[in-house]
Amino acid sequence: MAAGPSAARRARIARSLRYSWTRWRCSGPPGRRNSRSPASQDGENSLHGSRDNRSSIPCSIAEYAIQIARDWNVKDSGAGFVTRFDVDAEFLRRYPVHTVGSSVHRELWVPAEELAEFNRHIVGPIEVIAEFGV
Repeated sequence: MAAGPSAARRARIARSLRYSWTRWRCSGPPGRRNSRSPASQDGENSLHGSRDNRSSIPCSIAEYAIQIARDWNVKDSGAGFVTRFDVDAEFLRRYPVHTVGSSVHRELWVPAEELAEFNRHIVGPIEVIAEFGV
């Protein structure tokens, strides 16, 4: 019988599940270029504001981010991307979840002036999980 994960590995998994929440973000080509921000001040992964630079809107449900990237970003800019990232759960509690349509249309509204702090609470990499129109 094959051995399962070590106790230390199980503890790390439990901590990451308890202390971070996964979020998704959709973007067109400019947002994709910035999804792994080598230009950020600390060289870490970061998110950037929307076109109007007022906010960043991480989605609570992947299906919603996919819908926006596929149906809106492709139409507006020729391509759409969905990124996945984890954020420190305790920090994330400060942003209420807004339902802006059906039950899958759930998002966080992060003001642009708070993005640097938000970025400092991203846990691990920002991964591109879907591309449309490319």
